[in-house]
Amino acid sequence: MDWSHPAVIWFAIGLFLFIAELGVPGFVIGFFGAGAWTVALLTLIFPISLDIQLLIFISSSVIFLVSLRKYVSSLFSGKKKTETSVGENTDDFIGERASVVQTITPPNKGKVELHGTNWNAEADSEIQSGSLVQIIGKSGLTLKVKQI
Repeated sequence: MDWSHPAVIWFAIGLFLFIAELGVPGFVIGFFGAGAWTVALLTLIFPISLDIQLLIFISSSVIFLVSLRKYVSSLFSGKKKTETSVGENTDDFIGERASVVQTITPPNKGKVELHGTNWNAEADSEIQSGSLVQIIGKSGLTLKVKQI
């Protein structure tokens, strides 16, 4: 095997880029690996000058990136159930019940557990840990609650 053949060099570059993609978030570097492998395949078939190889590498990498990134990202990011994360729409919680996990002593906040997540909570009167509360509003990411 001739290690100086352009196909071998481009294959090695592509392999390195695919491995680098594993350590870098964003699904970008792997498309350049695909571009390198495209050049490797073409140099096996045709005698191509270095200038043309670089042109093919850049153009194919950009084409792969633009056309496939959204699709590939969706394969690896999973499906979103709802907007349930730090940015949840807390208006949806009004009227729901939660459990107090840290005593709420006005004017200090406590914590309630709702849907498996602890939230800051405030109330007009003291509510002991372990009590059930109903969510009556919100202020930023702090839930306003009342004892049931």
